Amino acid sequence: MIDVLTVTLNPAVDLSTAVDRIVDTHKLRCEVAQRDPGGGGINVARVLHRLGSECVALFAAGGATGRILSDLLDGENLRTQRIDIEGETRENFSVKETSTRREYRFVLPGPALAPSEWNACLRGVSAHVGSARFLVLSGSLPPGAPPDAYAQLARAATGARPNIRVAVDASGSTLAAALDGGHVDIVKPSLNELRELTALPLNDVDDQIDAARMLIAQRKAMMVALTLADKGAVLATHDETWFMPALKTEVRSAIGAGDSFLAGLIWALDHGAVASEALAYATAAASATMRQTGTRLCDARDVARSYAKGDGAVPTRASARPRHAHGELAPSKQ
Repeated sequence: MIDVLTVTLNPAVDLSTAVDRIVDTHKLRCEVAQRDPGGGGINVARVLHRLGSECVALFAAGGATGRILSDLLDGENLRTQRIDIEGETRENFSVKETSTRREYRFVLPGPALAPSEWNACLRGVSAHVGSARFLVLSGSLPPGAPPDAYAQLARAATGARPNIRVAVDASGSTLAAALDGGHVDIVKPSLNELRELTALPLNDVDDQIDAARMLIAQRKAMMVALTLADKGAVLATHDETWFMPALKTEVRSAIGAGDSFLAGLIWALDHGAVASEALAYATAAASATMRQTGTRLCDARDVARSYAKGDGAVPTRASARPRHAHGELAPSKQ
């Protein structure tokens, strides 16, 4: 029995380190590197596992780095389903400049998927969705994957298990194609991703809330979880919309915060939380991860502390402004 199946087509081994100051052409003496498994769906699965969910992470991996990735996941006792590929799994790396507290992130494209490897991933979802109540499709697509890969995976999963709820965290054309596919229940865009999707500036919270609700009105998704970085997050459903301010916390690293937010949201919804509670729990999970260094993620105790503390921040109901006849956003008041 499993609660959640996550899919990561372009995973990585994430390396993080720190240096006093980044200067071009010089040898920079870094701190000891930290190595963690990475990739959107994998990170979601890791946090869900720590929260107590029965979760399986399906991922495509190959080469020596792929073996390191599998070993790291085995070390966390996470249930996995690996799809073997010929290409070498990528490494991503981040560097914290301690003198300025800036974080520099370097993300590589990853290996190309051959058509047979993509088909193996597609079959893998149908074969392993099992009893899962949620499917999470998260992260970038590798070269060789079809642009509508997430739409196809969602269709395969719902064909095998019609009542499964599909959550998507993607960007650009990948996100647009997934939403157009008609099988997405939950979508978690960042503000920049929503701007790209809607081609709207979305410069104030009212516009951002209206854009989230517009996706629901257009039947693109049943729930939109919009993350607004240090401004907080919005959760919109057909019946209600909630805004949650960001929790006050020391930010050591933002890596994995969005994945942790989605994991917290899924966990809460799977345990019967109403929308406002799920948003608060998701925000607590993101905040707990931001207190970690490098590519480390939160654990259940971290999330519980963030949720209990809260610093007085609670979700508040948000109302959307009226729309024009064709569904676009009404102009903001000047």
